[in-house]
Amino acid sequence: MFDWSQFWNWFYLIFLITAIPVALMIILEKRSPFKTAAWILVLILIPIFGMIFYLVFGQEYRKRKMFSRRGIKSLKEMRRLSAEQLKNIEQNKLISQAGLENQAQLIRLMLNNSDSLLTTGNILHLLKDGRQTFDHIFKAVEKARHHIHMEYYIFADDKIGNKLKELLIKKRKEGVEVRVIVDDVGSWGLTKKFFKELIANGIEIRPFMEVRFPRFTSRVNYRNHRKIIVIDGKVGFLGGLNIADRYIEGLKGLGHWRDTHLQLNGDAATTLQVIFAADWYFITKQNLYGYRYFPPLSDAPGVPVQVSASGPDYSWKSIEQGFFAAIAGAHKKVYLVTPYLMPPQDLITALKTAALSQVDVRIIIPEKSDATISKWCSFSYVEELLEAGVRIFFYQNGFIHSKYLLVDDHFSSVGTSNFDFRSFETNFEANAFIYQKEFADELEQHFLTDLNNCREIKYREWRKRSLFFKVRESLAHIISPMF
Repeated sequence: MFDWSQFWNWFYLIFLITAIPVALMIILEKRSPFKTAAWILVLILIPIFGMIFYLVFGQEYRKRKMFSRRGIKSLKEMRRLSAEQLKNIEQNKLISQAGLENQAQLIRLMLNNSDSLLTTGNILHLLKDGRQTFDHIFKAVEKARHHIHMEYYIFADDKIGNKLKELLIKKRKEGVEVRVIVDDVGSWGLTKKFFKELIANGIEIRPFMEVRFPRFTSRVNYRNHRKIIVIDGKVGFLGGLNIADRYIEGLKGLGHWRDTHLQLNGDAATTLQVIFAADWYFITKQNLYGYRYFPPLSDAPGVPVQVSASGPDYSWKSIEQGFFAAIAGAHKKVYLVTPYLMPPQDLITALKTAALSQVDVRIIIPEKSDATISKWCSFSYVEELLEAGVRIFFYQNGFIHSKYLLVDDHFSSVGTSNFDFRSFETNFEANAFIYQKEFADELEQHFLTDLNNCREIKYREWRKRSLFFKVRESLAHIISPMF
């Protein structure tokens, strides 16, 4: 007869031997109290299996082990130019020439936390849906003469993916260098055949941080969420759209897919190239440098832009800090669109403080989502934001995946970063910080168009939601840091 008492004695002994050291590991990582509490709760509620789940998905490795950037030549030059810009800002030369006195503090912050060079010789095109975005991408790729660099979280083996693949092969046969980075988790659906066809035609394609045992535990949690294209060092693309049919055709059950992208012509594309070059070096140890990849920066008039990157390879949460500074400094309005509203506490406080100061704070999030846990976790923040006077709008015309921020009349940001802790703390991301009234006005019209396809959520109405909804939100809120 099986001795259950003996079994449980051994079970509890193993649990104590394993769970206590793992709990100490979690505490010593000094991550946010929210994440620490969530993982310790998992260890307690799901003995043994919780420990295994943490070791596979939950570990956070120190930045110096994640990515050494010392050998990247393009970064050395960018740091030198950033130091010069900081000196010029202190002397008030650069800021007064560009008419950016009100944005000086934010510009200085981004120079310090991510070497985000301020460029002025830029022309921007706000791309407002999938068809417009892919139309511009294909036209720009067709015109490439020296190189095409692409970096995507999702590159799908579908109609749009294969159409782009054929164009890349065509350009390579014309002598254009083609390099492609795909995230190994986001693009898991790509077959060996897809890779081999590109490689056989001279295209260099690499997966970012392959997830394979036994290295699985150290890499699965850090994903490259960037969507970047740089063509000849002069034309760049950045925003919310990956390479997949869903961005044109939508998804079954969700309907139309709403997204926002950005085309950057000019010096900002050169700074976007630095991000690609750093990631390429990380994967291949190959340095991309020289004027063919990095055309000399100009002082030409145009839209002032800082392209900022963030991720486990940076010392600071640069995009989060930039958003915090912009929102905290708002005087008139803060308009935010994000598919996932799961911000760290400092950004919640900034939004609520702005609203309580009678700044017009409006947030658009989807009512239908492609990620169930993220949807319910996003809903868990709605009540406290409404209570502070933040206006929340649920998008109705399908699924909105756009990621953009507008503050007052002169600052806006479009990029890859969601307004959630994974984008700010864990993923590799990139955003454009834009300092121009004309572009802000265009983005505001874009926002108001999105707003016409929304229903506003009122505080009294939201408080009356069922207990079942509240429980789902609370559970999603607890477990969301693990996904």
